[in-house]
Amino acid sequence: MGLKTCTSPLSDAYDLAMLDLDGVVYIGGSAVPGAAGSIARARDAGMRVAFVTNNAARPPQQVAEHLRELKIAVEAHDVVTSAQAAASVLLKRFGAGARIATLGAEGLVEALGDAGLEVVAVDAEADAAVTGYGPDVRWRDIMRLATRIRGGLPWVATNTDGSIPTPYGEAPGHGVLVETIARFSGVAPVVAGKPAPPLLEETIQRVGGERPLMVGDRLDTDIEGGRAVGVDTLLVMTGVTGLAELLAATPQTRPSYVAADLGGLRETHRAPEVVAGEVRAGGWAATVNDGVLAVAGDGSASEWWRVVAVAGWRHLDSVGDPVDATGVVAPTSSQPSESGNLPA
Repeated sequence: MGLKTCTSPLSDAYDLAMLDLDGVVYIGGSAVPGAAGSIARARDAGMRVAFVTNNAARPPQQVAEHLRELKIAVEAHDVVTSAQAAASVLLKRFGAGARIATLGAEGLVEALGDAGLEVVAVDAEADAAVTGYGPDVRWRDIMRLATRIRGGLPWVATNTDGSIPTPYGEAPGHGVLVETIARFSGVAPVVAGKPAPPLLEETIQRVGGERPLMVGDRLDTDIEGGRAVGVDTLLVMTGVTGLAELLAATPQTRPSYVAADLGGLRETHRAPEVVAGEVRAGGWAATVNDGVLAVAGDGSASEWWRVVAVAGWRHLDSVGDPVDATGVVAPTSSQPSESGNLPA
């Protein structure tokens, strides 16, 4: 499976961009260079934009405030979180007024209340349990809720992200806690966030769009999540996915399109051509000889990522092992930083 071709800019071909946040729009408190301008240009072309995050800790209005600080025009209703998706899952299953034993932060508590659910303590009488990322979650509360889940209390998890990007590097995400509780209890939760369908289904329902496009930096959540709901995907190379991860992507985690950054929303995308074993796009040509990747030429950073992706996937599908990319270095993007901040 290779990349798709789109002969018009993506912002013309798709009417809704569902943008992941961490690693796509910002990293920690800093904007990804060029993100604000790219989003504005996509909107000017008529594309709706939703900001979609597996992070359940912050309410939508706080996320929107952060985005506005980064010079991105946004309202709270443009932001959809895994906490909101989890609340919808619980509401559909248990009904308004259901008592939910809650382990998480303000964003999760607010989403449950907005959905008409009653938030209760982890040791209170409850119809179900929900967990989400929260930096101040206490271990004794984890222990109490885990024992109740093992005893049969239904459990919804906002997401299973194993890591989150921070200004000081990747850190453990909520998925580490989910794995711990699941291993102890022997129970797998219903998951609301990507790559499970509820979050993106919630986004499409809230924001609208007949031709949605999922845009993210993670293969195992953003791209796989888009595929799970049957929409095309754009992978941007500004977050946790690097060259090694891209080259090792399995068919179910491969994106429809690849771009260096969000500028790809206003680009046309032509799938690389394969001529006599050489993968070509723009001014770049990639080859694999004896399992070793080589790239030559000149052109845009986005075209470079496309040729190496296709060359790497062809090799992986043929021999079963990722290509050796030792010494191969990606070109840097030329996107400016509107905020004056660079990701750490």
